[in-house]
Amino acid sequence: MSSVGQFGHDVLDFVRQHQAWAAPIVFALAFAESLAFLSFVVPAWAVLVGIGAMMKTGGIAFLPVLLAGALGAALGDWLSYWLGHLLQDRIPRMWPFRAHPDLLKHGEAFIAKWGALAIFIGRFSGPLRASVPIAAGMLGMPQTTFQIANFTSALIWVAVLLELGDVGALVWVWLSRVMERVWG
Repeated sequence: MSSVGQFGHDVLDFVRQHQAWAAPIVFALAFAESLAFLSFVVPAWAVLVGIGAMMKTGGIAFLPVLLAGALGAALGDWLSYWLGHLLQDRIPRMWPFRAHPDLLKHGEAFIAKWGALAIFIGRFSGPLRASVPIAAGMLGMPQTTFQIANFTSALIWVAVLLELGDVGALVWVWLSRVMERVWG
């Protein structure tokens, strides 16, 4: 198993054993997944789906985890936006954009085409999730416009990931019962 896959399994095992840590862990994962520089080394979306799968069966409360994840994701994008605004000219020379200049160019083009909606849409695409907020800061998108799209999309993004896991777990249980009746 890859180190990323092992990391995901370890986090899920920890949350399974220590449910009180679910919300802080989801906050940290969503923050890392949304921060321009960390998102390339901490692909956390699959772990968020896995934690969502534990919601019904593991007794983890949905609302605190949802709010923690939305806040983490929004703060990650906010920091990316701020860094883009602060370090405009230096960003293209920094890792990972130095090694992958097209990421920043795609983020800028996406904002030019979609405006504030790019923040919302970009949240649901891995490479754009990392580059759109920082590009928004570099391009001087108004802070209020950015934050409305940021916080709204963060809430919906986390809800979708958690619900994917939750629904996936329900489907798995249902399929297991059907297979048990068929072959059982």
